[in-house]
Amino acid sequence: MADPGKKQLRQIAAPLVALGPSGVAIRDRFKNLTPEDENILRLVGEHQGRLASRDLEVRCLDGLDHDNNRWAARKRELTGQSSSRIAGTITKSTHDQWTLARRCLLAHTQNLEAGVRTLKHRLSLPIGEKGTKRAPGGYRSRREWHAKSRRLAALESRLERARADWKSGRVRVVRGGRRLLKMRHNLEAAQLTETEWRERWEAERWFLAADGESGKLFGNETIRVTPDGEVSIKLPAPLADLANSKHGRYILATRVQFKHRGAQWADRVAGNRAIAYRIHLDVERGQWYLTASWQSPAVKTIPLQAARARGMIGVDTNADHFAAYQLDIHGNPIGDPRRFSFDLTGSSQHRDAQVRHAITRLLHWARSCGVAAIGIEDLDFTAEKTREKHGRKKRFRQLISGMPTGKLKARLVSMAAEQDMAIVAVDPAYTSLWGDQHWRKPLTSTKRKLTRHDAAAVAIGRRALGHPIRRRTTPPLDDQSDHRGHRTVQADRGARGREETRPRIPGPRTRCDEPDSGEKAGDQCAQHRSEHTAEHGSWQQDPLPLSL
Repeated sequence: MADPGKKQLRQIAAPLVALGPSGVAIRDRFKNLTPEDENILRLVGEHQGRLASRDLEVRCLDGLDHDNNRWAARKRELTGQSSSRIAGTITKSTHDQWTLARRCLLAHTQNLEAGVRTLKHRLSLPIGEKGTKRAPGGYRSRREWHAKSRRLAALESRLERARADWKSGRVRVVRGGRRLLKMRHNLEAAQLTETEWRERWEAERWFLAADGESGKLFGNETIRVTPDGEVSIKLPAPLADLANSKHGRYILATRVQFKHRGAQWADRVAGNRAIAYRIHLDVERGQWYLTASWQSPAVKTIPLQAARARGMIGVDTNADHFAAYQLDIHGNPIGDPRRFSFDLTGSSQHRDAQVRHAITRLLHWARSCGVAAIGIEDLDFTAEKTREKHGRKKRFRQLISGMPTGKLKARLVSMAAEQDMAIVAVDPAYTSLWGDQHWRKPLTSTKRKLTRHDAAAVAIGRRALGHPIRRRTTPPLDDQSDHRGHRTVQADRGARGREETRPRIPGPRTRCDEPDSGEKAGDQCAQHRSEHTAEHGSWQQDPLPLSL
């Protein structure tokens, strides 16, 4: 029976090999576009953007009453103003956007519910009551209690509206992005003029995309890219008179050449396999880009035992670096820890480049070590960002909110797949605590100072290898006899060289002769054993001689 006063540990999930990437996206820049080309791209993007906005409005009004018949009706309405393929791409994009907003509404509702529960619990406690590790205590003053009671009322009002929206199927979506929309109300802080903001807003609301179709020429009928890089666009019906080629197509004067994964793209184009394209304008740089994407077949992950066959690299993810440690198949740390730093400040492009550079260095080091897998925590901070849970720890909330755990894991999995490296995801429970407790001090020396993150990397690697985090205890200190008892942590019974009960080996070490080597080895009476004739006691009588 568990001790009620002792903290109960949660169940640790088993390690698993993460699935490989399911899609590929590459990008190239349009160089030397003519003014006529740019004008055509703007007109097409603006026209199809209006169609996408109108279709999104219709889809949001339908709410939960939407079905396949309504989808078909929306597509028929758009086909007359564009084409059947463009209409299919727009309606699919609209459906995906509505579904994403629906999932975000559910996450927002769950976040509000967590905040309301925490506020109600703390408001029910006496002022000044201390909390525990499991639950927070009461508020420290009447003033704070009053402020939190008002916040509880505000959160309950928001929660009521969110539940009503979820029940009715209402979502709130901004084509162009809510962040860019809010910049309009504070242009000075964004360091933008109204004209600059308007250019960004219009460019984000354009729609220049086309889904791929297998079996069609070069994998796409709307935006077609030939193997030599020629780009042509199927113009919508109202703009068909602007075409410079037959069948209502417009051919751009520039050509593209995909450097990254260009061979894979060329194979798909030559085989007429589906490739989706998207054209967008970067207003800040004044450059047009073409993004090609396609789905890749599911990568068969190697078995977990095969991933563990050559050891493991344990990686602890932090806000500004990866802490990594190499372990052999038995879970023993090898060499010194490694640190791969990155900076998550600045623009999203800068943050993404920093993460990719750190992952690249990590993978190169892992390959030089000869391992086949990297162990990493399966992190998810979605339930850890609430303001009510962490209270005044604003910097900590900003820290965990700024860590791109989802993007980081996706980047690592996709980049590791290109290096034939498996990713083993482990449960993050207690890795930092137990790593610091069992591995930080033993691995610290005069020439190597271990941090808490390095010790956590060892714990993650051992859990990925299937070993317990707790290390084997040191042998007894008194002498060769086990006066202090056996080690509390033993190796598995099937492991070779495991510690066992010490056998008694006769010989000079124990000051005794080998068994069955004495002069009277076969004489049982010569041995001092109970109830044998060789043992004499005061109560025993010697046998009478036969001669009497």
